[in-house]
Amino acid sequence: MSMDEMSDDEIRVRVLDTIGAIAPGTDVSALRPDQPLRKQIELDSMDWLNLIDGLHERLGREIPETDYASLSTLDSITDWFMKHPPGV
Repeated sequence: MSMDEMSDDEIRVRVLDTIGAIAPGTDVSALRPDQPLRKQIELDSMDWLNLIDGLHERLGREIPETDYASLSTLDSITDWFMKHPPGV
């Protein structure tokens, strides 16, 4: 399925899978979608960059560094990918 055909729920599943790969001890089902990820799980700067890279790999969209700060919650990450499909 291409990125432009994905629903927000499908994007969220890929985001959660990516978080689980970066922070394997994390109970992703317990994450609050509206709360900052870095307050919910321990992500140091390198983990955060690995998460951004993992999202790029799993969702096929490069995230500009200028947008990193806006990707703090599950909701904001999902919204970003919904608003930035490939080719846009």
